[in-house]
Amino acid sequence: MSVFIDGETRLLVQGITGRDGSFHTRQMVAYGTRVVGGVTPGKGGQTFDAGEGARIPIFDTVEEAVLATAPTATVIYVPPLFAADAMMEAAAAGIPLIVAITEGVPVLDMTRVDPYVRERGARLIGPNCPGLIAPGRSKVGIIPGSICAPGPIGLVSRSGTLTYEVVHHLSRAGLGQTTCVGIGGDPINGTAFVDCLAAFESDPETRAVVLIGEIGGSDEQDAARYVADRMTKPVVGFIAGRTAPPGRRMGHAGAIISGAAGTATDKVAALQAAGIPVADRPIDVVDLVRARL
Repeated sequence: MSVFIDGETRLLVQGITGRDGSFHTRQMVAYGTRVVGGVTPGKGGQTFDAGEGARIPIFDTVEEAVLATAPTATVIYVPPLFAADAMMEAAAAGIPLIVAITEGVPVLDMTRVDPYVRERGARLIGPNCPGLIAPGRSKVGIIPGSICAPGPIGLVSRSGTLTYEVVHHLSRAGLGQTTCVGIGGDPINGTAFVDCLAAFESDPETRAVVLIGEIGGSDEQDAARYVADRMTKPVVGFIAGRTAPPGRRMGHAGAIISGAAGTATDKVAALQAAGIPVADRPIDVVDLVRARL
């Protein structure tokens, strides 16, 4: 199995005709994802050439797309100033899984989006994330399919590029993945480490989990408590930003040390206290996983 998506996922693409939306739609279709429709206001009634002989219908609104194509997930590639409306439009239309790739969404916008989405029972992944992939089944977002392989390892990460690096190392070592989930590194995002850990704990095919954190916030400490109290499967970790100076943002909007809980040292200590070994380098994750299978 996999978590959140599978081979039956029916995907809608919001912003399908934009530069990023069009490029990654073709990548997702080539991977085998079932892209059933797209949304670009003003282009309803047209079709999008996704390659592989696929022509995808375009709609003016998410509501119209849902009525016509019955998607079970949507992925958002729209500019930051319109991303909040896109996320709420998807939730209002009843789509259960919303994946927001967009970077630079204002934090104030997310203070409106987060409760709106939760009240409607939808799961939001992101924003400012690479999405997720169930190797060999479905890809929603921008994680390169070529570096992934099916297998027993679940992976959840705040960092997109570190997701790619660690997945590449795992696949080269013969450690394929059930699902790789990039949750994003903004101060407010929809899905946390704990949500993904719970999903992997319930997934019978996942035998071990890799957790990739970074400086800022306290999500890693929350994850450590969850692992200690609730998980039976082995978890290994990596924390980015160990040399980051306090008060300086490093990459993600949420990656800024603003207190003791946000430091890499505190996060590593919390994970280790929960019995989670922490790799010094991304490539060292491979040996830590192997030792616990």
